[in-house]
Order: sequence, then C-alpha cells, then structure tokens
Amino acid sequence: MKPQTDDPIAKSAAERLTIFADAVIAIALTLLALELPIPHGDTTEAMLSSVSDHGKEYLAFALSFVVIAAHWRAHHEIFPYVRSLGGRLISLNLVWLFMQVLMPFATRVLTADGAFAPRFGFYALVQVLASASFALIIREVRREHLYRTEDPPRVFAQSLTRSVCLTAVFGISIPVAFLTGGTGAYLCWLAAPIALAVARRVQDRRPPGA
Repeated sequence: MKPQTDDPIAKSAAERLTIFADAVIAIALTLLALELPIPHGDTTEAMLSSVSDHGKEYLAFALSFVVIAAHWRAHHEIFPYVRSLGGRLISLNLVWLFMQVLMPFATRVLTADGAFAPRFGFYALVQVLASASFALIIREVRREHLYRTEDPPRVFAQSLTRSVCLTAVFGISIPVAFLTGGTGAYLCWLAAPIALAVARRVQDRRPPGA
C-alpha cells in the first residue's frame, strides 16, 4: 500500500501535536526540578550533610530526567515521519503525555517514606503504561499507514522493540518488588540496558521492513 499524498491540513495537525508534546515534556521536566529539596546549612559541612540526607531525592530526579528524556527522544524520532493523525493516534498520544506529566508525582511517591513495594510498584507501573502506550502509538501509525514513506521506516521497528522491552522489564519489576524488596526490583531496572542491547541485536538481524 502506497502512502497518500500529504494533505497540508493533516500535516499541520501532526506538526501541532509534536509541538504540543514538546511543550508537555518541558513542563514535566520543570515540575520534576521544582520538587528538588534545597540543601541547607551554615557551614560547608552542614551543607554537604544536607545534600547527603537528600541523596535519594537527587538520585530519583536524575533517574526520572533520563527516563522522560528517553521517552521524548523516542517520540522525536518517530513523529517526523507521521503525515496525519488518523485512527486513535491522538487519544494514544494523550495517554502517553498523561504518563509523562504523572512522572514527577510518581518520583515524589518513590522517594517518600513508607513501604517500599507499593511506592516502587507505582513508579514502575507509570513506566509500564508510558512504554506500552508508545508501543501502541507506533502500532497505530503502521496499521493506519500514517507515515510519509512507501515502506515503514526502520526506526519504527527499532522503537517498537525498545518500548516492548521496557514494558516487560518494568512490568516484571513490580511483582519482584513485592516478593524480594528493593534489591531485586532495582536489579530488574539495571537489567533494562542488557535487554535493550539483546533486542537491538535481534532487530538488526531482521530484514528491512520486518
């Protein structure tokens, strides 16, 4: 099936959605930074001690910044190829953006006091829904043939593979958190780059368009 001739109105709608997504991501990153605790102290030692006391908040901020940036990068790689917003593409994008905006709140929950498993599970669930919704976005673009080229760009398959892998890794980490606690759950997250590397090698062996 060949792509239809680009409709200027449809093309404009796709570009507006991309701009809107960029703005939402910028807001999410801003909200993430606004929640950072300010270190206090009258001396250098006291200031450094305060920084150490808030170490988990700063680490969670760095983690969430990297995660949101990775989600944005994936969106940025895909949408230059999108020519129109047919099917359920807008609705799926809104779900994906909702997860991005929810990320700062999930980060605060992760660093709050209380039982580890529910806090960790909620944060991981947000990641699952974000990755799964993006996988559905790619599927919708391919199924409805909303891309500009005759064949689906290879980046679609690569991004879909990454999204499915991340959905699986974060999904598995939720029951692991309840069964084994923090160590096992964090090990699942640390395994994500390995899973992505394996998936990338498998994907590279497939013929173009697969």
